[in-house]
Amino acid sequence: MQALLALSRAIDRLNAFIGKYSIWLIFAATLVSAVNAIIRKAFDYSSNGFLEVQWYLFAWSFLIAAGFTLLHREHVRIDVINSRLSKRTQVWIDIFGFACFLTPLCVTILYLSMPVVIQMYQSGEMSGNPGGLIRWPVWAAIPVGITLLMLQGISELIKRIAFLTGDGPDPMGKLSDKSAEEELAQALRAEAERKEAEAAAAMAAPAAKH
Repeated sequence: MQALLALSRAIDRLNAFIGKYSIWLIFAATLVSAVNAIIRKAFDYSSNGFLEVQWYLFAWSFLIAAGFTLLHREHVRIDVINSRLSKRTQVWIDIFGFACFLTPLCVTILYLSMPVVIQMYQSGEMSGNPGGLIRWPVWAAIPVGITLLMLQGISELIKRIAFLTGDGPDPMGKLSDKSAEEELAQALRAEAERKEAEAAAAMAAPAAKH
């Protein structure tokens, strides 16, 4: 189980890293959009290539961040019934969902998308729009993003099994984006504030008696 937990932590770090920096793809898409608008207004010129770059970047940003979203449990969930169940029952429901729905769905998408990406790469298929871009780079975002999502599903599955066997913490708790050093500094600050409060209370006690 320790080896599986180490694998889970490695997957979490991978998706945390990718999710953290995928925001730059949104920034790039926004920048391209702004430049395109300025050029169109100032020089009365535009290109389908500029437009397609925007949705290429947007497609990559949300597809490769799917695993990061699952890591932070930010996908839409309907918890009207689930939230009323015991913690162990909730964990079993998650295990069933990851094993019987998420993983098979990801495998199916990979099975269907990889031949398309390979075929587009080999043929050099271009956009049908005048001045458009080559197609395979944006299609490649599908298997990459789905692979990251499937890996995160495996990581979540490991964490829930570890919780049931007593080898891991509660996987349903809120994650922290802080590093170990930041968490230690926060704990030290909280301890210092507690001691200051106790000292102030001790000094105020004699004064209150008088």
